[in-house]
Amino acid sequence: MQKADTAPLEQTPSPSQQIDAHIQHLNDWRGETLARVRALIRQAVPDGVEAVKWRGVPVWEKAGIICTGEAYKAVVKLTFPKGASLDDPSRLFNASLEGNARRAIDLREGEALDAEAFKTLIQAAAALNTSKPAKRPSRAAP
Repeated sequence: MQKADTAPLEQTPSPSQQIDAHIQHLNDWRGETLARVRALIRQAVPDGVEAVKWRGVPVWEKAGIICTGEAYKAVVKLTFPKGASLDDPSRLFNASLEGNARRAIDLREGEALDAEAFKTLIQAAAALNTSKPAKRPSRAAP
């Protein structure tokens, strides 16, 4: 009779560790930008949760997705699935403006991000996720 393999199973890296590795792998301005944005998100919503979805995309959540952070060749794209429902007085949203739900911020190499306005936007997205949906009026019986 063979003995069962008693070697410990390899631990799957946590989402935060996966994001760390992703940032390190980028090894350029995109990694630096993503790290800076991540720090701002953590400051704005300290009880938020990091996740990795869709083949390695960093995602920040609180009662739903706050935003995602994708690194492309020319931009770091921060997509807010409910962005169209958020006030953006500082006009941070500069991409995906045509949709009814989402909005995005495209950051190019060397571009500055207004940290305080961004944190306010992150907090608003988290608050929207945690707010109770409006009750639908009940239908009157015919």
